[in-house]
Amino acid sequence: MFFFWAIARSALLIALVSTVVDAPLVARPADPVEPLRVWRGVASWYGSSFHGRITANGERYDMYALTAAHPSLPLGSWVRVERPRTGRSVIVRINDRGPFIAGREIDLSYRAACLLGIDRQGLARVRFELLELPPRRRWLTTQVAD
Repeated sequence: MFFFWAIARSALLIALVSTVVDAPLVARPADPVEPLRVWRGVASWYGSSFHGRITANGERYDMYALTAAHPSLPLGSWVRVERPRTGRSVIVRINDRGPFIAGREIDLSYRAACLLGIDRQGLARVRFELLELPPRRRWLTTQVAD
């Protein structure tokens, strides 16, 4: 009898843990999403010298997460960044402010830069698609539009 309960408990534990491990920490917007806005600009990236520092939204910067810094987009926005030259794209969440250098539109995390293939040269012309605003901001823009 004990053997049966041990197996049942182990199976339940495995089922619970596997669903938690597969679940993302932050929900990304489902693809495909009609962009709210599309524009072009220059992307750069920031890495190890900022790793572990506090970002504008209070999180610790993780250079291996798919995040980015933008000077004016609401924190928590989701943006698809595409490199037209290669066709590579990545979806990032805005969690910080920057870049603070004229002519640059966005600072990507190191991992996002690697996935786009701009980690070696540091800068690239990219296409942006604003996919989703944070819920509170979306409510405010809906109210203002009415």
